[in-house]
Amino acid sequence: MAEARNISGPELKERYRVTVARSNREKLNEYGYIKSWKEGQAYVHELEDKGWDRVHQQLNFDSPKARALGAALSVLHDNLRERVLEHGAYHRFGEMFTHAAAAPVDDLETRIRVAYESLAPRPRAWLRHTDVRRKLADVPGDALDQAFRALSQAEDVDMMPESNQKTLTPEDRRNAVRVGGQDTHLIAIGTR
Repeated sequence: MAEARNISGPELKERYRVTVARSNREKLNEYGYIKSWKEGQAYVHELEDKGWDRVHQQLNFDSPKARALGAALSVLHDNLRERVLEHGAYHRFGEMFTHAAAAPVDDLETRIRVAYESLAPRPRAWLRHTDVRRKLADVPGDALDQAFRALSQAEDVDMMPESNQKTLTPEDRRNAVRVGGQDTHLIAIGTR
């Protein structure tokens, strides 16, 4: 998480004294928390959307297990201090730990479309903004809000509020996009 990039097993061991055993790697991949692949003699690991969400929701610094992550927590602390406390611009871990520069709105609109297509079972299927945002965890929320609002003007895009507000999670409410004077939670993309 703190590295915000793909990282190899040998580098994890060298930098953080963490070894990802085969059984752990396989279990983390099976749960969808990370994706691993072999490059040369080493495995490379990438934190997946589900892994970002797990970290965001359940990271517990008071846990005795957290002591085992001393080096990683030191890096996390430095990033939190630098990126959050000093700048106050980030709200989710996926936003905090990205090295990518903010993309222009046009590029973000394209990225939203690509994320939507990767998630939707068919064109014009309704998806929650939350699900699309998870695919774009490297983009600051304000930039995504702006791109969603710009995209809402396209002929092949519809956004609407969730009709059953009781089904909305706190995350869904945070990820709502204000369009036409109302908070929208759902998006559909595709020609009619």
